[in-house]
Amino acid sequence: MPPDAPNPSPDYPGNSHALFGLWTLFWLLMLAVAIQEDFSDRSIQWWEPVLWEGSSCLVATLWLLLQRRVARRWNEYLSQPLIWFGKHLAWLPVIAVSFVIVVYGLRHGVYSLTGETYEHAPWPYTFLYESIKLTLFTGLWLAIIFGLASFGLWRAERERLLALQKSLAESQLAQLKAQLQPHFLFNALNTISALMQTDVERADRLLTRLADLLRASLAVGARHLTSLREEWKLLELYASIMQERFAGRVTLTWDASEEALDASLPAMLLQPLLENAYKHGVERSSEPATIRMHARREGDRLIVQVHNTGAWNANENMGIGVRNCRERLALVYGGRASLELSPTAQGVTATVNLPYERHSP
Repeated sequence: MPPDAPNPSPDYPGNSHALFGLWTLFWLLMLAVAIQEDFSDRSIQWWEPVLWEGSSCLVATLWLLLQRRVARRWNEYLSQPLIWFGKHLAWLPVIAVSFVIVVYGLRHGVYSLTGETYEHAPWPYTFLYESIKLTLFTGLWLAIIFGLASFGLWRAERERLLALQKSLAESQLAQLKAQLQPHFLFNALNTISALMQTDVERADRLLTRLADLLRASLAVGARHLTSLREEWKLLELYASIMQERFAGRVTLTWDASEEALDASLPAMLLQPLLENAYKHGVERSSEPATIRMHARREGDRLIVQVHNTGAWNANENMGIGVRNCRERLALVYGGRASLELSPTAQGVTATVNLPYERHSP
């Protein structure tokens, strides 16, 4: 069996507790019925039905414990019920004979200790009667055991699938973040390169800020989730570089409630959106531009909006930054989060809508 295959013996503690709980209730019910049936019979003493059912219960319990220990190897056939039941039922003749011998031996022994004789039907009839009853009894409990074992196998498969999905999602997230960092680094270096020819002092200042930005992004990027407050600081560092490049051409405003700043979100999720705002709203415009960063909590949702003035281009909806953000939201939140780009009279607004969760460091 390959090392990553599911455990063929899915004996969850909860399954065993359920089985022995049902087993206990069953025998208590059998004992209560036996006592009730013989209560009005003056010829039967009170301890006799207790002995009859108690001896059957004792021997059957021993067989159940043996089945739980030995038959685990057959759980690999749970996907083939006929084989699983066949391997168990093959032992039925041995179980029937030993059950009758041990149970009736106990009863005869207890009766002899009390100075009485245990009377029952002739042995051929006794073996036939007990064998039929035991076959029905065994079939019932094998069906229960099969159901619990199958449920345990399903749980093992489900947990394994969830673990694989989590591992895949983490790998995909790491890949997406790896795509983001070279992308914004390339753009920042292009900005510095352009300034090197015209203003060395500003270029040097930008290099220092870029170093601070890289240091902060490495710290934040090492985590899957961060607070909006930390994300905001990272965005401010990035914006300080872009503001140097587009000095006098753009006005940037920040607006976030305290509740919003405490919210949790994927690390470096918003940086591509701010980058797009500069690229499409500032770089391509000859007019003074405006970028507004806004975040708020609405009930159980966190709403973050990046608005920039400038012309709307439908192709922006499929850019690498937008696609990356959507893929990360889908991996972390499934269908509970979204990113929408919508044109407005003044430009374009990118809206991130995700579940509000307070960030825990």
